[in-house]
Amino acid sequence: MNISYREQLNQALTNHLANNSDLPRLAVIGIGNEFNGDDAAGVLAVRHLQRLLPFHSLLLLIEAGVAPENFTGQLRKFHPDWVWLLDAAEMGEKPGCVQLLDWQKSQGVSAITHGLPPTLFARFVMEEFGARIFLFGIQPELVEAYVEPTVCIQKAVSGLTESLSTWILDNYQKRI
Repeated sequence: MNISYREQLNQALTNHLANNSDLPRLAVIGIGNEFNGDDAAGVLAVRHLQRLLPFHSLLLLIEAGVAPENFTGQLRKFHPDWVWLLDAAEMGEKPGCVQLLDWQKSQGVSAITHGLPPTLFARFVMEEFGARIFLFGIQPELVEAYVEPTVCIQKAVSGLTESLSTWILDNYQKRI
């Protein structure tokens, strides 16, 4: 994990725990079209996390595909404190680059193939649940219909999910 991700997540957790006695209820949502090459990055990332992480009552993993808005019922029932959105994003970076983006300032960052931009979904989640939003963008290499994700993106997804699962386990271990 990029050290700045870890630092940002650790600082966010410190701030959360300063005002709450419990760890944040964390929803991780993978967004993307698995039939459009690298746009599948967010969905693949959640699938990796499902294999890496044990069940935990404070953790919800959702493969949202191209319509995260279809999962608001699950979010309403879970009532997350934090929502991590994982998505392929055109950031003008090297393919496979992963960045923790400020979703409120990400107008220049675009979702690849979804109808509803992640920023609009994030705003809804924040307003509806009061959840803190974290947007992990993964720079695609190839977005084309009916092609497999590139090796570059597969490696980026693997590295990201290893790092995120380690962070989750390190911080939630005592409650798993």
